[in-house]
Amino acid sequence: MATTASPAPTKKSRNSRKALKQKNEIVATAETPSSPVSAAKGKGKKSSFEKDLLEMQAMLEKMTIEKDKTEELLKEKEEILRKKEEELVTRDAEQERLKTELKKLQKMKEFKPNMTFACGQSLTQGEEEKMNKKKKKKDCPETKRPSSSYILWCKEQRDEIKKENPEADFKETSNILGAKWKSLSAEEKKPYEERYKVEKEAYLQVVAKEKREREAMKLLDDEQKQKTAMDLLDQYLQFVQEGEQDIKKKSKKQKDPRKPKHPISAFLVYANQRRAELREENKNVVEVAKMTGEEWKKLSDKQKAPFEEVAKKNKETYLEAMEEYKRTKEEEAMSQKKEEEELLKLHKQEALQLLKKKEKTDNLIKKEKETKKKKNENVDPNKPKKPASSFLLFSKDARKTLTEERPGTSNSTVTALISVKWKELGEEEKQSYNNKAAKLMEAYKKELEDYNKKSDEATTSS
Repeated sequence: MATTASPAPTKKSRNSRKALKQKNEIVATAETPSSPVSAAKGKGKKSSFEKDLLEMQAMLEKMTIEKDKTEELLKEKEEILRKKEEELVTRDAEQERLKTELKKLQKMKEFKPNMTFACGQSLTQGEEEKMNKKKKKKDCPETKRPSSSYILWCKEQRDEIKKENPEADFKETSNILGAKWKSLSAEEKKPYEERYKVEKEAYLQVVAKEKREREAMKLLDDEQKQKTAMDLLDQYLQFVQEGEQDIKKKSKKQKDPRKPKHPISAFLVYANQRRAELREENKNVVEVAKMTGEEWKKLSDKQKAPFEEVAKKNKETYLEAMEEYKRTKEEEAMSQKKEEEELLKLHKQEALQLLKKKEKTDNLIKKEKETKKKKNENVDPNKPKKPASSFLLFSKDARKTLTEERPGTSNSTVTALISVKWKELGEEEKQSYNNKAAKLMEAYKKELEDYNKKSDEATTSS
């Protein structure tokens, strides 16, 4: 009996233990605001948030470094472009200078002097004289250098010595002649010496005469050269002056062919009419001019009236045409000015966009720094998005047309053009986009109210 009754009290003790455990858990939950599991989860979230912040910081630092690098690269590129522009300007100036020099040289090729040069003739004469000197000496005995008294005597005595010494050669005969000449007395040598003196005087006179003639010819040649040089210089200077005049004529401003011609006076109207009649009478231009002038003076006011009316009408048409011409010129100038202004606007807009991009990057860095202090809030994807403004609606329409009209243009230039067009839009066109934006805003507000109500209901139910 004791064995069967023993398990009953053990069951009661287990139940009582469970009830105590449940009570302790309830008390613990009531006393502590969060369980250890939730605390661990919170720590995990904090650590993940810190990791994200560190990653964002690293990203920001990289972005700042890249930004600085890009700015430095842009500065370097601008400097290179500036240098290239300067080089191009200097190159263009150099090319223009070379073109002008080339034109001058081409003009120089056309220079042809109208004269016969005596310089060439004198040179050929001098060469001929040098070549023919030897011939003249051989042909003319006066120009030959005279033989000495000893040679004159040798010529006479050579034949006798050869007869006396037939076996003697030229050297032996000359030795014999030399010994015999030495043995001669002064009286025997005297006739040969006198003969030598006479021939020498004749020779010196001829040489002096030829020398004087050569000097005279040289002076004449120099004078002719100087004259030809002066004539050539005069012709060249005249040629250069004519060339400069031609260049000046070409460089004059050409008249605008569209500009209306000035009307002729009443006298010229009469003269043109009368000239045809007088030409038939075979009168020259001077006679025609005199006759028309005299006839015009003699004409009465009534006779002059039809010609004056024609001149008046011509003047009126000229004035109208001139006004039209001036108007077209002004319109062209205005259109050119507008184009320049539009280009300037575009450049300014592009510059502003670059500045905005820079400001955006700076703002991003600031926002990222601020997010370190704030908690990371999860955004609901079901929350309605804010609608586009009137400018954004216009830019969507304008971007399509601009990309079709100007294919290949960059996004920055397209956005610049859109902003310029938006500023130039009329009030009516802007109002249509404003109305669209207002309708979208009303729809957004309703959606936001519905979303807020649903979120409030969900919180209350939870």
